[in-house]
Amino acid sequence: MNYNLLRRLPGMAGLLVTWVTATPAVFAQGEEAEPQMLEEIIVTVERREQNLQDYAGTAQSFSEDDLKSMGVGTDIRNLQVVVPGMNIANQEGNIEIFIRGVGSANNTELGDPGAAPHINGVYIPRPRGLGGQFYDIERVEVHKGPQGTLRGRNAMGGSLNIITRKPNMESIGGYVNGEIGDYANRAAEGAINLPISETLAVRLAGAYKTHDSYFENAGLDRSLTPAGEEDNRSARASLLWDVSDSFSVYSVLDYVNETGSGYPGTNLFAPFQAGYSFDDLEPRNVVYRGHQGDMDNKHTGFMVQLAYDFSGFSTEYSASYRKLEFQQTNAENDGVAFGDGDGPLADRDLAAVDYDNWSNVYWAANSTSMVHELRFFSTGDGPLTWTAGGFYFDEDQDVGFFSTSDHGFCCFSGTEFTMPDVQGESLAFYADGVYAFRDNFRIKSGIRYTKEEKSRFGIGGNFALVGGGDGFSCCFSTRFGTQGFAPAFQDRPSFDASDRSPAGLVALMLEGISRFGVQDTLAQQLAGIIDGSMPNGTCIDSPELDNGFLVCPENGQFSFLNITAPEQQDGEYSDEFLDWRLGFEYDLADQHLIYATVSSGHKSGGFNDNLTNPAYDPNDPDSSPTLNEVDFSPESLIVYELGSKNEFELGGQQLRFNTALFFYDYKDQVFQTLVAAGQGAGGQSVGLSLQNTNVADSEILGLELDGSLTLPYSLMLSYSAVLLDAKIKSGTIGDVRAQDFSDPANTPDADLSGNKLPLASDLSASLRLQQVIPVASGSFDWQILASYRSSYYLTPFNEEPIFFRDGTVSEAATSGYAGKQKGFATVNLGLGYNFFDSKYRVELFGTNILDETASEKSLVGPDLNLRFLNTPRTYGLRVNANF
Repeated sequence: MNYNLLRRLPGMAGLLVTWVTATPAVFAQGEEAEPQMLEEIIVTVERREQNLQDYAGTAQSFSEDDLKSMGVGTDIRNLQVVVPGMNIANQEGNIEIFIRGVGSANNTELGDPGAAPHINGVYIPRPRGLGGQFYDIERVEVHKGPQGTLRGRNAMGGSLNIITRKPNMESIGGYVNGEIGDYANRAAEGAINLPISETLAVRLAGAYKTHDSYFENAGLDRSLTPAGEEDNRSARASLLWDVSDSFSVYSVLDYVNETGSGYPGTNLFAPFQAGYSFDDLEPRNVVYRGHQGDMDNKHTGFMVQLAYDFSGFSTEYSASYRKLEFQQTNAENDGVAFGDGDGPLADRDLAAVDYDNWSNVYWAANSTSMVHELRFFSTGDGPLTWTAGGFYFDEDQDVGFFSTSDHGFCCFSGTEFTMPDVQGESLAFYADGVYAFRDNFRIKSGIRYTKEEKSRFGIGGNFALVGGGDGFSCCFSTRFGTQGFAPAFQDRPSFDASDRSPAGLVALMLEGISRFGVQDTLAQQLAGIIDGSMPNGTCIDSPELDNGFLVCPENGQFSFLNITAPEQQDGEYSDEFLDWRLGFEYDLADQHLIYATVSSGHKSGGFNDNLTNPAYDPNDPDSSPTLNEVDFSPESLIVYELGSKNEFELGGQQLRFNTALFFYDYKDQVFQTLVAAGQGAGGQSVGLSLQNTNVADSEILGLELDGSLTLPYSLMLSYSAVLLDAKIKSGTIGDVRAQDFSDPANTPDADLSGNKLPLASDLSASLRLQQVIPVASGSFDWQILASYRSSYYLTPFNEEPIFFRDGTVSEAATSGYAGKQKGFATVNLGLGYNFFDSKYRVELFGTNILDETASEKSLVGPDLNLRFLNTPRTYGLRVNANF
């Protein structure tokens, strides 16, 4: 990146204002020509429809036709290809959105998005299945920068708003669309608009999509289907009723059901540690073993908006109910296959993989949320445009996470976090307005007060069975989670973890298991403890346990037994904060606007899990059995932005040129780290817990450009680019790459000062060239969409060396923790033909035709470098009929 350029940005801002001021007069001197008109782009960033060129801020908006032709389709991750500065990843169905380096990877029940998703302006707290809403839509808007006053909850980095098509009373109409492609892609969607009367209409829409996995099973057990296979269905019903000239009712009922073999990730720790780089690998060739992955995600929502127009102002009441039901059995893998037999590095011996290892992870997440908002806003022609209102959000969750460590050695067998009662509540009041002092000069300001409360109750922690052999030798292993295993989750008879006696701990463990696997030994090993007949548990010695030299004592019991079971989880959090904005807008001339704003945003804080303390000493009165949860504070952001919106005429053509210079002051930034909760076979750390910590203050300096240019022969060129310098000013965090899981307090700290923010490229840009060619029977169109992202880091550690407490130093990449994604370009192509007055359309599409493989996210922990990848090259045929 050109840092000299960044240092010159403040001077460039002055030059920009001077250039924009002078340019209208310069271009006015050119020859007059009838320009090809640029399409007006509508956005609702300020809670009212307005031309994007009149909005004093940065946003992008795309119609459904745009999304399809640009290759976005129903995979929401593809949106980042057309929105520079945006990163979208999908981890276990959780959609994580980052805009200009600001977002959140905390997708647990304790976390919140950092860039807020909305459907029809209504906040979505858990954006699972959001891509299933990308059909029969009017447009998708991406709002960049804090939207704290008007968009509200957790819109710190910006917001994403999916606006569906409304019914109309004009005529019966609709469309059907079908699609086929590679990876056995099959998709269909359609909608019908039904006027019931002159004041009432309904619209029904539905979509279906299925495709094979983008991953390959490289292991020797070919009976397993790789993760990533999808079979999705969506439906939506909308109603619009104009009760009178002043009163209207708009309601939407939607449903998304995603099923398949689970969301894919691939662990690259072992090949990195073996000396391979990302380019040496085919990260989609994954060695699967154990259970077949299976996922079922249901997301249902109902929204109603009541609007009444008074004289001079209007009021709108919105109510939304959403229910999420998610279950997944992970498609467990043993990392990737690597080596081709020709290189200097060792190939992986796939025959040496333990395919009888049934270690796995199970998920269950249910969320019921309600959003209520009462808003008043001006409708008159006076100098003041205003809006004010109140917002209330309530969420009730019950969640479950269960991991099993088959062949568990000293001292770990699994982890369970099951929470039957997780509550979240947010209350806010806001006011925002724009006042026109003159026809060409306006002042804008806004303020929002928010109060957040969170709580939960349940159990969470490790399952561990440490049993001694003859002569107090250590330690026998455990089979746990084998074929047929099922956790109980919310069907547990009790969530009381207060009884810490051996019998109480055993009961707590057994209550969390609905069904043991056919090869499990845990139940037998625990037999007799509750009734006292075998107080030290039953010692089982069999070849498949791989206990080596261990021999059971003659009495059939372990010579010693230590049991660890989940702890009580009971946390509460509350806080309140203010968000605000202040700025001005000035019309230099018709179609030439300059603006400056200062705005703030917050993302709610929360609390962490209690963890079992591996270093607990019951004989030490100062030693605690748990590592107690610690609250993390809200993140806060203040953004300064100077921008300009312009349209020019150039020799009979039109140019749209928008630019913004911005600076982010980012405080109390939260990073998530995976903390080892136990130790498995071979001494590897297992049972990882996600902990959230305020660790850093950061600064982001950037320049954004976007616009369009009409060209002869009906050509259109659109462009967008973001230049970022996103750095952590100061901050330290426990370095999980060097974690001492026998004593987490002994884990060394990593100094993040000067590191780049993760997922923030120095340069990201997109360029779209399209043309419409009239022909006798219709029109032919084509387009090329090219995008580029410079390199970025996947974690806040970047690739800095690992400093251990014993004084040794290790390079990150060769230790398994490579964390940099190199720069890459993608190209999407589209060819279409409209005929019979555009009633029918046929199009060919290709996305990522260069087949670039890139990491969109990484989870790093002890022995873990889990990558979530982009979509590979896909292509297909789409047909559409309107009626």
